[in-house]
Amino acid sequence: MKFFYKARDKDGQIKTGSVVAYDQGRAEELLSENGLLIITLEERNDSIFERLNPFGRTVSSKDLVIFSRQMATLISARVPILQALRILLEQITNKYLLSVLRDLIASVENGESLSLAMSNHDKVFGNVYVSLVKSGEVSGTLDKSLVYLADQLEKDYELKRKVKGAMTYPIFVLSALGVVGVLMFKFILPNLTAVLEEQGGELPAISRGLIAFSKFFDQFWWMVILGIAGVILGARFYITTVTGRYMWDRMKIHLPIIGNIFKKIYLARFSRNLSTLVLGGIPILKSLQIVSEIVNNVIYRDIILESVGKIEAGKSISEGLSGHSEFPSLVTQMLRVGEQTAQLDDISAKLAGFYEKEVDAKISTLTTLLEPIIMIILGLGVGVLVAGILLPIYNLASTAG
Repeated sequence: MKFFYKARDKDGQIKTGSVVAYDQGRAEELLSENGLLIITLEERNDSIFERLNPFGRTVSSKDLVIFSRQMATLISARVPILQALRILLEQITNKYLLSVLRDLIASVENGESLSLAMSNHDKVFGNVYVSLVKSGEVSGTLDKSLVYLADQLEKDYELKRKVKGAMTYPIFVLSALGVVGVLMFKFILPNLTAVLEEQGGELPAISRGLIAFSKFFDQFWWMVILGIAGVILGARFYITTVTGRYMWDRMKIHLPIIGNIFKKIYLARFSRNLSTLVLGGIPILKSLQIVSEIVNNVIYRDIILESVGKIEAGKSISEGLSGHSEFPSLVTQMLRVGEQTAQLDDISAKLAGFYEKEVDAKISTLTTLLEPIIMIILGLGVGVLVAGILLPIYNLASTAG
């Protein structure tokens, strides 16, 4: 959520700006931690265009890793934060990151802390990033926090790369099949249809179906494209609603074959970020609240937030998460050990490593399974097209003979 504020600093000066937080309480907390006395605080949501726009301004994980490492090097060399940001202006090549960096410089010059300035750019610096930077500022270990963040970002990048890599082949093959189908319906079948209709005779059912669709596509291809675009945009908008997001996230973890992979990805993300925050000195309750948003699945978010209420009532983390199939007994038992031995950060890191390896193994298995499935789909698609074309030609040849 984005909140616009008007506040007074320690010198009595009026400050205005925006801050991103998971709720109003967290926004108030961020402003208070930076010595600002709130006058007004108002939530503002993204416009419909911003929610539908698939080409939003982003910074790649690779660019953020490089920025974090360079910033850590400068801070460890005792270069002041403002000067470090100015030095990085000459080294950053990503245009959007450059604009973000200029905004950070302006905010720091205006008296804001680096963490508060970063919180205004939630699409670049997530809650974990901002929280660890804040922890580093308070403890005087900002350089170590940035190095640790860079390490974790690299691990997250590798996980995403492997998932995308597994989907590249099937997407390419199905796209190629789609292109071939469009060319057939737009150029080949219309010409063949004219020849077949001139010859007369009964056409096979599969040929009649292809010819009918070919005629429709030839006349109303723009309607097909608009229809597909409308479905995509409609689905994209529906997912941004509360009901749509809940349905989409629940469907992802219950899909056959890949649903189990999604579950392991969310568990790895939960464990990795919990370990990062606890190691950074963030209190447990606040860590769980932050992690609930970072998991990026409302089903898991609701379970984690429910556990926060249970912990506030006196229960442990493991007790708060138990009873939900989304969190298997392995997770709750390991967390219980971490709580009892005061090694929650280390145990959570081990859990994250375990589930990241599980995701790797599942993706390898999925890739192996997808290849024959894709070949079957490809064979059926090509078979239908070939049969629809060759059968009437064969019939014509037989009649002529």
